[in-house]
Amino acid sequence: MATVYYVEDDENIRELTLYALRHSDLEARGFSSVAGFFEACSEQRPDIILLDIMLPDTDGLQILDRIRHDEGLQDIPVMMLTAKDTELDIVTALDRGADDHLAKPFGMMELVSRVKALLRRAQRPTLGEQRPSIAHGDILVDEGAHQASIGGVPLDLTLKEFELLRVLMRHAGNVLTRAQLFEAVWGSAFLGTTRTVDVHMQTLRQKMEAAQPGASAAIQTVRGVGYRFGDARSHA
Repeated sequence: MATVYYVEDDENIRELTLYALRHSDLEARGFSSVAGFFEACSEQRPDIILLDIMLPDTDGLQILDRIRHDEGLQDIPVMMLTAKDTELDIVTALDRGADDHLAKPFGMMELVSRVKALLRRAQRPTLGEQRPSIAHGDILVDEGAHQASIGGVPLDLTLKEFELLRVLMRHAGNVLTRAQLFEAVWGSAFLGTTRTVDVHMQTLRQKMEAAQPGASAAIQTVRGVGYRFGDARSHA
């Protein structure tokens, strides 16, 4: 059973949301404080995290930043739940690493549906299930192990960085627009003003370059269009 952690200071909203999640075959725990949330994370790693942006003792975006810089938590899907519903707020949350965003007031059926969709996208293969590896030159993506490497050197990628590399390599030689990449990796409609794809692509390239100088050149920027994974032979 998947475990959901929800940080929300409003007790009524928190308890109603937890009730809906628990009655949808999910294990759910709620937290009114940041300290309690991170203490629980140190004891048991959740499968998905729901965060309210407006909290009395901190900002939900600050919690998100901390999650994305924690090696033990950084690949966990995070959904922001907030009363703010302007495009700027949505873009800010996505650009800082959120996987989805739902504005209050939200319907419980929609919340549960989107939580389960995030869990499906993040789910690793079941025991015995085989997933192919993708190799281009020295660059390898092992989908079964959910691990990427260059010249045998493992890449310490976040979930989204791994998915970006996987999608690009699956479509090597083809130009993928930012909208196509966003929908493939984040699973929601593209907001044309967001730099989420570009920011994640930048960190992905930096990690590739650190593993093997010149490797980042395999990801080519097609100005005004998007990105392409180039001919691997030129980067081997």
